[in-house]
Amino acid sequence: MAGPKKSWFDELTETQLWKSVFRHGYPDNTRNRGLAVLSNVFLHLHPIRVRQSGLRVRYTWCMGGLTFFLFLVEVITGILLMFYYRPVPQYAHQDIEFLREGDVALGIVVREMHRWGAHAMVITVWLHMLRVFMTGSYKPPREFNWNIGVILLVLTLLLSFTGYLLPWDQLAMWAVTVGSNMARATPFLGHEGPGASFLVLGDIHLIHAGDDARFGLIAGTSVGPAALLRFYVLHCVAIPFAATILMSVHFWRVRKDGGISGPL
Repeated sequence: MAGPKKSWFDELTETQLWKSVFRHGYPDNTRNRGLAVLSNVFLHLHPIRVRQSGLRVRYTWCMGGLTFFLFLVEVITGILLMFYYRPVPQYAHQDIEFLREGDVALGIVVREMHRWGAHAMVITVWLHMLRVFMTGSYKPPREFNWNIGVILLVLTLLLSFTGYLLPWDQLAMWAVTVGSNMARATPFLGHEGPGASFLVLGDIHLIHAGDDARFGLIAGTSVGPAALLRFYVLHCVAIPFAATILMSVHFWRVRKDGGISGPL
């Protein structure tokens, strides 16, 4: 006697293609729910359970989540802007004005979302660090994750700094000139910084204006076309890649360290 006829969904779930993508059943029981978390890289980054107190908005203010959300906004809008931006002095400012003048559909909206999202991300990451510090969430066993967060804070500021030059206007040029001049005072790496006087071999200074930290940052002794290209690569490729890797480690360590820490 033939059994009940299978639905199209049941037949679909028994195909090899379905099983190659989903390696567990529908999460309708404890076992399948556990397998769904363990076999999914995005769910695996999150803790299985969290303290009820850690879910209160007035405790975390969702600053970590808001920072990550703004990072996603920056990535999406940044990719859209890359279609209309050329990192060369002849076209950089022209392309920005092209977006602002409405020649691209919703171009000014995307550009302003990227601009103000960057400002908001700097604010939320500072508030997140303040919340973590004030609630003692940097204490053992979370001190490693605190250091990861400090590095992410620095990367956020570097993202803001490198993006500041891309409009290639007078404000960007002089702001980056002043900011990059501070790199001359980098200890042992800047030709005017502490320790540079000790890096002397005979009459030869091992660190000078042509190969110090400032030169490495702007690819020259002054802000020019090479600096624009270098900042573009750092802003669009190198720093976001490093931030993505460290954020993954950051989320994973939140889980391994017991989830969001409870109130003191």
